[in-house]
Amino acid sequence: MTAEEKAKELGLTFPELPPGYLNPCAKAGTLLFTSGHVSDLKGKLGKDVTVEQGYEAAKDCAVKVLRAAHARHGTLDGLRVIKLLGCVNSTLEFSEQHLVINGASDLLHKIFGKETDGYHARSALGFAALPTNAAVEVEAIFEIKGAV
Repeated sequence: MTAEEKAKELGLTFPELPPGYLNPCAKAGTLLFTSGHVSDLKGKLGKDVTVEQGYEAAKDCAVKVLRAAHARHGTLDGLRVIKLLGCVNSTLEFSEQHLVINGASDLLHKIFGKETDGYHARSALGFAALPTNAAVEVEAIFEIKGAV
């Protein structure tokens, strides 16, 4: 089953993205760089958002990242996940950012394969604030396989 087929089997849809102030996904050579995509969930981990809620918020961000990559590339097929950056709006005491960002990584593993094209480098960082008080923000870099 292809990445595109797996995504659709998981219920993901790829609507046309409205024009925005910034490019949701830029191409440079054989790489796709997504902008940071924020969760609809607002709040701070370690205060008013649980790790489980943060996990779902990170998954939501990954869906938005995939939609941006899909809009630029036309499909998820032929892509390899290279790098994921997860930003978590968290208190100074909160130290489980990695568990939150697993929501994004786990979705990418399901779609692209945990030991193959979905096996990615990752950073999960805590931030004092994120735009719009979003709980999570995620961005990614994809390689277009076989492109020259």
